[in-house]
Parts: sequence; C-alpha cells; structure tokens
Amino acid sequence: MKTGFDNQLYIQRQSEEIRKRIAKLGGKLYLEFGGKLFDDYHASRVLPGFAPDSKIQMLKSMADKAEIVIAIHAGDIVKNKIRGDLGITYDQDVLRLIDAFRGFGLYVSSVVITRYEGQPSAEAFQQKLEKLGLRVYRHYPIAGYPYNVSDIISEEGFGRNEYVQTQRPLVVVTAPGPDSGKLAVCLSQLYHENLHGVNAGYAKFETFPIWNLPLKHPVNLAYEAATADLNDVNMIDPYHLERYGVTTVNYNRDVEAFPVLNAMFERINGSSPYHSPTDMGVNMAGYAIVDDEVCRKASKDEIIRRYYAAKCDLRKGNGTEQAIEKIELLMKQAGVGVADRPVVAAALAREAETERPAVAIQLPDGRIVTGRTSDLLGPSAAVLLNAGKTMCNIPKEDKLIPRSVIEPVQNLKTDILGNRNPRLHSDEVLVALAISAALSGEAERACEKLKELRGCEAHSTVILPPVDADTYRKLGIHLTCEPNYQTKKLFHK
Repeated sequence: MKTGFDNQLYIQRQSEEIRKRIAKLGGKLYLEFGGKLFDDYHASRVLPGFAPDSKIQMLKSMADKAEIVIAIHAGDIVKNKIRGDLGITYDQDVLRLIDAFRGFGLYVSSVVITRYEGQPSAEAFQQKLEKLGLRVYRHYPIAGYPYNVSDIISEEGFGRNEYVQTQRPLVVVTAPGPDSGKLAVCLSQLYHENLHGVNAGYAKFETFPIWNLPLKHPVNLAYEAATADLNDVNMIDPYHLERYGVTTVNYNRDVEAFPVLNAMFERINGSSPYHSPTDMGVNMAGYAIVDDEVCRKASKDEIIRRYYAAKCDLRKGNGTEQAIEKIELLMKQAGVGVADRPVVAAALAREAETERPAVAIQLPDGRIVTGRTSDLLGPSAAVLLNAGKTMCNIPKEDKLIPRSVIEPVQNLKTDILGNRNPRLHSDEVLVALAISAALSGEAERACEKLKELRGCEAHSTVILPPVDADTYRKLGIHLTCEPNYQTKKLFHK
C-alpha cells in the first residue's frame, strides 16, 4: 500500500490559499464546497494518502474564522430524495451534517431552503429545524436562472431572497448533494452583502479535476468515470489559456457557465475578480502529489471499479448504457481493462468450480483468497474468514468460529426474527469472530489481522446485499461486483 499523496501538505497549502483569497476579496469569502466533506473515499482511492476527512481537517484549522451554511432544495424535500451511499433522505442528511460538523467543533450558522414555493413539506421541515434552535432562510426560484442576468441581479430576483445573517470571514456553503443551490446561495449573498455595504467574494473549493495535471492524466480520467452519469467532460480551460497562456484543466459545466457568472460578478460589484473558471477554484491537490506513478496506478484501478459500479447500477435499474459506454472509452484512454483486476478472474473461477456465488480478495502481499456460498455462510463472510486464516498461516481446515456460536445466530435469524436466509452476513460473522476471539487464540489473531485488509481489492460474482457491501466499505476494502443477482426474484433488499 504505497503512498502517493502528502495529506498534511495538502491541508497546509489549501488553508493558506483560502486565507489569501479572503484577504484578496475584501475580508469575507463565500466558499462553495462541493463533493463529500466527511467521507471522500473517491479522493482517497485515486490519491493514496489522501484522508477521507481531509476537507474537515482543513476547516478545523480555520474553525475560529469559519461558519457553515447548508443549502437544501425544496423539491428534494418534497420528493424525499435519497442519498444513494447512505440510504437516507436529503432532509435527514441535513441533520446528520449538522451533528457531524458540530462534532468537529465547527459552527453551523443556518440552513437555506432553496427554490422555495410554499411546499408544505418544506415548510414543515423549516419548522422542525427552528424548533431545534436553527436559523432557516428561504430562497425563491428565479425565472430564467442563470442566464437572465438583468432579472436575477435585481429586487425581483436575488432581492426577494432572505438575507442570510453571517458573522465570520469564511462562510462555507455546502449541501447534502448536487443541484441543491449552493452557487445560487453564494451569489445571492454577494448581492445582499453589496447592498449592506459589505465587501465579499466568491470561490469554489475543488478537488477534481486537478487543474495542473494533464487533461488525460488517469486521476482526471477517474473523475470523469465517477461522474459518468452526469456526463461531465474534462476540458482545457479556454479562458485561462487565452488570458495567461497556460494550459489548465476544468470541466464542461464550469467552463460553459463562466461567462454568465462573470457577468453576475460585474453587475453586483462593478467588476469581476476572475478571468477564468480555473481562477475561481481553490485547489492545491496537485501540489501534494508526491509519487505520480502510485496515483496513476490507483486511478486506473478506480476507473475499472467505476465500470463495474455502472454495470451494477444498470442492473438495479438506476443506471444507463451511456454511462457504461463512456467508462469503456475512458478505460481505453487509460490503457486498462477488466483483466487488469486479478480478483475478477479468481472469483469467476471459484464460482465455476463450486457452481455457487463466490468472492475473491487480494491480500496486501498479493496473494488471492476466495470464499464460496455454504450452508452456514455467504461468500462475502466466508472470504473474510479465509483471509484471516491466510494472513495468520492458520490451516484451512481449522474452524475459527465453532458451530456452537454460528448455529444460535442462525436460529435467532430464522426462528425468532423470521428471516428465511440462515446464512451469516459479513457483519454477523465478524461479531461471531469477535466472540470466538475470547475463546480461541487463532480467532483472536485472525480478528486482529482484519485491519490489514484496508485498501485491498475484492470482487463478487453476484451483487452483494447492502449490509455486506457496507461492511466491506467500513473495512476499507475496494469491492466490485458482477451485475448479477444470486436469485431470480424481482425484489432485492
């Protein structure tokens, strides 16, 4: 597990750049924060050494100067929009985010409900937040946004929005997910701050694409793969090239929107501080790459993982053929294919041998272990036990968990809880292993070794249930699955 990224250097450089931007733009900065704040596992996979909570650690270093505003689209509240990675609605995620920010000692000043049109569920959510002691503001839809600049920057446009009261020089605007209105909140605040005689500026906190890496660098290709469903395309920033004569990378939506944003800045403040989309971004990630080859290899692996994820999304009814085709093209550009993922062939071979679903894991030393479906265990649970045995040099025939521990759990599942499947899932087998560790030295050693699976690769010949996939995520195992279900049922939990 080689490191290719200096996380501490990144936090230091990013913090310094934000402080410079605050000073340059008049002493107050609205910083649009996209992506995942607490658990940026994509960045940690393609930039080995990047900590998933790097952004939060950076904000903690500026905690006394920062406050956080969370935006949520009223329509997402009405539709009960779900965060796919967490399985919770966006309004629930707002509460989760507030708790998480506070847990890090960060100040959440308010919540903005964007595109509010009197929706009863949005109004009920506002009342709920206010009863919890939070300040809530309403922003309204604007006809022609974002292109009708003259109407947007007017009393009937941003002027209708409630002015969000902020106190600190750095205002971080974030959201539960994309299309929540973060940018519009920032721009609306610039409009109102100007009316109140306050000098304020805007910037965008970015990680990908990395502007000072080549356009077709695997790290940037992996970002395209991650956003294949949005059809984002990395491209050379033409405005930056024309102004400075320097080639930089941005993505299509920012490049397309830049003339409109520039016009808004000019209309609000009389002039724009930026000459290109790249200028708007705060992104020091490229300066913290310390081993380019390690990051290239990790990014190529990620593109293959995204390919399998897209195929599984299509099988689940959530994806598109276009996303798969795009990632196939990206794999060709990166010079990789599924044959470059050794666990795939190993899992498929094990399934062919046993005629049952199988999972393969590649251990830190390169060895590959497999597990199959049995009467006692699912394949994802079996392979974890086999991995523990292999890493501890425990004979394959030895039982880490005695039947006397497994059978009562199975009886609980079927006879008391009414579950039809008696096999233990990954989380259940880990609990059983931890219990057995109190009785067996071998089980104790195998349990301790599981932490070494963080960063390892795994592949399943069937789509794993969410409980198993979540356990692998918590263990830090990079899992892919064939786009097949174990059964022919129409409903899969």
